[in-house]
Amino acid sequence: MSTFKPIIARCWALLLSLGATTPALAAEPTPLETEIEQLKQQVLELNRDLFILEEDLLFPANTQIAVFVSVDVGHFFKLDSVEVKLNDRDIAGALYTERQRHALEQGGIQRLFIGNVKSGEHTLTAIFNGTDQHGRRVQRAVNHRFVKQQEGVMLELKLADQTSNNRAEVEVEQWQL
Repeated sequence: MSTFKPIIARCWALLLSLGATTPALAAEPTPLETEIEQLKQQVLELNRDLFILEEDLLFPANTQIAVFVSVDVGHFFKLDSVEVKLNDRDIAGALYTERQRHALEQGGIQRLFIGNVKSGEHTLTAIFNGTDQHGRRVQRAVNHRFVKQQEGVMLELKLADQTSNNRAEVEVEQWQL
């Protein structure tokens, strides 16, 4: 699929060079400008279609697994990083800036991993590193066992505040595609 990317890049370069030669202050678009705009729109649509096709070929729905991270409130745990393993093999990790952490605390969700896995039983391990409300370094971890069927699986790793014990815990929510 990567052979299409140079073609799209060349099309963009050609369209941009054609657009640069047209007068900037023309009141009515010339037929050439109209045709260039139509070509630009076609390139955008082709680029979108190629991206969707590439995703479908690389990650077929029946073997797909996607892992997301979200934070519920964030009063008892300030997230610094996360490490994710699937069947004891590292698959993803992330370090968070203040801005990214704030976005997650405001309800954002991050797609941390998308990949393929065969049907059967699997174990997902997630380790969240950060600081508690007193500034002490802490880790929160979870092991989640799941059985992958023929359809894809989406797992959300949610760092949720537990007011009963004034600490955050990792919850896993699972959806089948």
